[in-house]
Amino acid sequence: MQITDWSKGLSVEVGGRGVVSHVGAALLRLLADRSGLTQALSVAVARRGFVPGRDRGRVLVDLAVMIADGGEAIADIDVLRHQGEVFGPVASPATCWRALDEISDVQLRRIRRVRAKVRARVWALFGQVPAACAAGRSVGDGLVVLDVDSTIVLAHSDKGGAAATYKHTYGFHPILVTCDNTGELLAIRLRPGNAGANTAGDHLDVLTEAFAQVPAAHRRNLLIRGDSAAATHAVIDWLTAQDAKRNRRVEYSLGWSIGEAERGAIDALPTAAWSPALAADGGVRDGAQVAELTGLLTLAGWPPGMRVIVRRERPHPGAQLSLFEERDGWRYTAFVTNTPAGGLQWLEARHRAHARVEDRIRCTKDTGLGRLPSREFAINQTWCQLTAMACDLIAWLQTLALDGELAKAEPKRLRYRLLHTAARLVHGQRRRRLRIPPTWPWAEQITAAFTRIAAIPAPG
Repeated sequence: MQITDWSKGLSVEVGGRGVVSHVGAALLRLLADRSGLTQALSVAVARRGFVPGRDRGRVLVDLAVMIADGGEAIADIDVLRHQGEVFGPVASPATCWRALDEISDVQLRRIRRVRAKVRARVWALFGQVPAACAAGRSVGDGLVVLDVDSTIVLAHSDKGGAAATYKHTYGFHPILVTCDNTGELLAIRLRPGNAGANTAGDHLDVLTEAFAQVPAAHRRNLLIRGDSAAATHAVIDWLTAQDAKRNRRVEYSLGWSIGEAERGAIDALPTAAWSPALAADGGVRDGAQVAELTGLLTLAGWPPGMRVIVRRERPHPGAQLSLFEERDGWRYTAFVTNTPAGGLQWLEARHRAHARVEDRIRCTKDTGLGRLPSREFAINQTWCQLTAMACDLIAWLQTLALDGELAKAEPKRLRYRLLHTAARLVHGQRRRRLRIPPTWPWAEQITAAFTRIAAIPAPG
């Protein structure tokens, strides 16, 4: 048999009927409607005395669905627009541009409030839908972990706010906060490329926004993780003040720069002070140890209760070491925390899990953040909010309606297996039915997801 036999007799022509693609995107659109996001956005962005031809809440949700579905430019809305048999009327690219241009700072604040209100409703559903437990991502009543970090977004043209970055590139330097429990993007702030990585004001702004996104019932027990850029006096003092509020516990675990004082304290540590570090599975990690430096440092000016914990490990081949590290061949990193109890190994493993934020940033760049559409900074700010909505819709879909491998899949794999699925649209008995080929490996999971989302009570 010839390996090219598959193409014999194959031709392509126009004239097919009843076949639609990207039917999985309807899951996201339906979820936005059933969660109340679409209706709430319509109210939030409405302007007195102006009745648009296309409801602006619907337009924003459709753009978020397009971004979640892999769209990289506003013109990609045509993928949904030209499948009216499933999605109904969808705005044109020109209308989408106008809708984004109409969003003011006041409306952006309203959009953030809407997201927080809808999130509270969705989190309340996490404990009621069995799929949340199967996915292993329900919030529950325990610790809510927020990871703060910044990243570089390249710009290949002269866009508003684009500037040279500290990595000798050109673009933007947004800062964002994700929820480690659910994978949601709680807050994002677009900044010029030359914005500082350790600018305390930006960290406080985005953390304040992220706190407001956490439902009040879950805001009593928070852990904030970040790298050393977040470990400034202003940020740690602010987190300490939040921790002092009534009926609230705010812990932090932030990277810490190793200076001369820390190097002296490391030299003063006895050998017995070092304990084996833990791996992600709870076992002992070979070649890594942890110790506490708090009692050996003068922490004047820092809040009481702050602890400094150091980790050392044998470097991987090719790693660059400082002069201090070259003396004994260990690579040192440190972090600070206000958690008073818990073994050093557990605290260090908890802090090291902050590395997951890098995966979420990568997925966020693959879901809208990697390519900002406009030359106008204000429009790109709104695009970032749509990106956050897209990330939230994917996280909600996986938690509320999917299980198994799809519940943990990254957006790119989810699109390839679920969102871009093709089906036949059948009309009959005044109803429309999407029929997915039974040979599609994920057909049963897609139909189950539609059933679960349709069962969500409509917002009051």
